[in-house]
Amino acid sequence: MAALDLPTSSTGPTSTGPVPAGPSSTGTGPAEPAPTRMTGRMRLVLVVLLLAQFMLAVDFSILNVALPVIGQGLGFSLGGLQWIATAFALAAAGFTLLFGRIADLVGRRRVFLGGMALLGVSSLVGGLATGPEMLMAARVAQGLATAAVTPAGLSLLTASFPEGPLRARALGLNGALMSAGFTTGAILGGALTDLLSWRWAFFINVPVALAVVLVAPAVLRESRPAGRPRLDLPGAVTVTGGLLALVYGLTVAGEHGWTDPTALAALAAGAVLLALFGLVERRAAAPLVPLRVLRRRTVVWGNLAGLIAFVTETSLVFLMTLYLQDVLGFSPLAAGLSFGVLGAGTILGGVLASRFIGRFGARSALVTGGLLQAAATLALFGLGEGRDGLWLLLAATFAGGVGNMLAIVGFMVTATSGLPDEEQGMATGLATMTQQIGITMGTPIMSAVVVTAPVLLDGIGLAVLVNAAIVAAGAVLAGLFLRRT
Repeated sequence: MAALDLPTSSTGPTSTGPVPAGPSSTGTGPAEPAPTRMTGRMRLVLVVLLLAQFMLAVDFSILNVALPVIGQGLGFSLGGLQWIATAFALAAAGFTLLFGRIADLVGRRRVFLGGMALLGVSSLVGGLATGPEMLMAARVAQGLATAAVTPAGLSLLTASFPEGPLRARALGLNGALMSAGFTTGAILGGALTDLLSWRWAFFINVPVALAVVLVAPAVLRESRPAGRPRLDLPGAVTVTGGLLALVYGLTVAGEHGWTDPTALAALAAGAVLLALFGLVERRAAAPLVPLRVLRRRTVVWGNLAGLIAFVTETSLVFLMTLYLQDVLGFSPLAAGLSFGVLGAGTILGGVLASRFIGRFGARSALVTGGLLQAAATLALFGLGEGRDGLWLLLAATFAGGVGNMLAIVGFMVTATSGLPDEEQGMATGLATMTQQIGITMGTPIMSAVVVTAPVLLDGIGLAVLVNAAIVAAGAVLAGLFLRRT
């Protein structure tokens, strides 16, 4: 089956006619309207890339329910269980910016396929693990695969759809399926563990990864520059080391508190390395992240808004899990099923986002979505000790999910707009890094707030107020500092 002739330049899909020249185009003629309908080829690209992103989202959450069973089966200590998740998060967050730039330089399809192959192999190894060391190695490899596939897949997505309604629609569907994947992973992990074995939480990735690796070469065309610039090795070392130290410090702080010496040392090391990265990029001939990109208002404020969206919504799930299990006495499975309404809200938000952005713009999506999420979060302050308030939790998390996904799609559209095709891997790498750090930061921050109160319910209530305030502040800042687009 021959490869489909998809475009790799910033002028958009040639099969659908010309696209307007702009910041991401080198055209010199008059601008012409971008296509507004997907071709059959675009739909095939969308199916392959969304399947991969959905699988990554499922993989992120599928082991959460199975952790105690895995610990018993392989002899993990109680304290060692968290490293099953931490090993994955360290690799996924630490290397995502580097792999996003490598995808720009050596080819996005090549990195995408290599990452999917690594994900399939590491999932097979994880399912066959006979001891903690083997499982941890598999989780690190899965994190590296995620760091490669996510920015490469997103940059293939943004490069395959011209900036405008089609790209917003594709990113909206991507966000909706990723949210569905997080929810599906939590439910699927419990079902597989109960009915079969925790090993199937790994094995389920293998046939999906194999299918993507076999089909993708026929659907995706390679995308890379004609020349091959040198990789900014000092920049790669400093930013990767800084991100690893930052994520490690946040993880230790979440477990042992913000005054833990190891956490403080890791956070300080991360700050120093990231500051050094900024100095290195000023002198680099071919910087990993050009400073002119970091000076773009859309990149800076788009990623800040995205960071807030991920910090607050993932930590809110943590807070509501505490409330459902430790205050209301729900079982873990019942608590997980309660978040199905949140998943439904995020799916609806992702589906509606492209229409909203097409009519009102990405800036309005960030502001409206953030304010809706803030209002829904604030409503959760009314939860009490009885189960009669469960309707409030379900309604508020549903509405908050809609707002959160509206903001996330607005963030992705904003953070990747106005950049040439050859820098989309770097832009989506930054966005993916923002996502991973946000997911890592949220729980430690809210945990620190919860423990300040002597009564758990009071601590959860205070954390809910802080969460809502952060979301509202992010929405206001995005409205003030992003130009209307």
